[in-house]
Amino acid sequence: MQKRKSPQRSCCFIGALALLFVVGMGNPCMLFAQRKLTIKLASMAPENTPWGAALNRMSQEWARVSKGEVELRVYHNGVAGGEEDVLRKLRLNQIQGAVFTSAGLNLITPEIMTLSVPFFIRDDAELARVLRDIKPDLEAKINEKGFFTLAWAKSGWVKIFSRREVFVPQDLKRQKLATSPDTPEISQAFKVMGYQMVPVMISDLLVSLNSSMIDAVYQSPVLVGGMQLFGITKHMASINIAPFMGGIILNQRAWSRVPEAYKPAIIEASRRIAEEIGDSITQLESSVVKTMTSYGLTVNQVSPEQEQAWYSDVERAMPALLGTTFNREIYQKINGILQLYRSGR
Repeated sequence: MQKRKSPQRSCCFIGALALLFVVGMGNPCMLFAQRKLTIKLASMAPENTPWGAALNRMSQEWARVSKGEVELRVYHNGVAGGEEDVLRKLRLNQIQGAVFTSAGLNLITPEIMTLSVPFFIRDDAELARVLRDIKPDLEAKINEKGFFTLAWAKSGWVKIFSRREVFVPQDLKRQKLATSPDTPEISQAFKVMGYQMVPVMISDLLVSLNSSMIDAVYQSPVLVGGMQLFGITKHMASINIAPFMGGIILNQRAWSRVPEAYKPAIIEASRRIAEEIGDSITQLESSVVKTMTSYGLTVNQVSPEQEQAWYSDVERAMPALLGTTFNREIYQKINGILQLYRSGR
């Protein structure tokens, strides 16, 4: 004969469930403790830089707006590997997010490198206008590859540093110019324009300068200052070559697990902090250039007429680069945006 359950025991069980529910409502952490989502994000930047500090703030903001349910765990200083390693780990979900430079974003979708066409986008105002109008297209291409573009950040401008003064293209064409193997598109653009290009890893720049293997570099002033390259490349041309961009990317697998209720606040916080990164980098870049000039760096102020010589040089080369080195469709869209902006519309 089957033993009947005691009504008293059943009532106790139901009462215990009710008590658990009431306690859980009073303390949501008990009820949702197992729902906490951890997103591991890799960054090549040292923690003691504007990028590092901003990512730490972003982690705190995520915790605040998600009431502790979404944790952003940042791995600074390149401990997760180079950009190719990080991208592979992102696809395997070994990490869920990453900060990429233009070169890293180019590994996801090559259209990104069109933002870095030399002497194409000329200043902060033009960059802001281009990003406002072109970001939806670029983000759609990134997202099609299984990622989510959380935020973009401006990280300063690439400049020319050289042994001898540079005012016009011919001044630089007489010198051996280092190029990074990680950005073959930029190297190809300079080759087509007639420059002497020498592939050099960033870590080998100082050795290559000391041995006279190269005479000039195009890099961020912050990197040149940090690596003490200005002791040899004592001249910096004032003209901007290209913007240095950063993108914060998550894989779709992680983003889909973020509760919908928190996504707008996480996006807003991330993009606000990305804007702060751009402002911090601008200030840092200015400070670094000032420091380098106090140690002997000369800033060669390029006149408007001399600037036009650079712009004309790259315009002559573009027919050979479009459709091969740079994406024709994205280039034409950016060019259209710039022409309207420069005409005051």
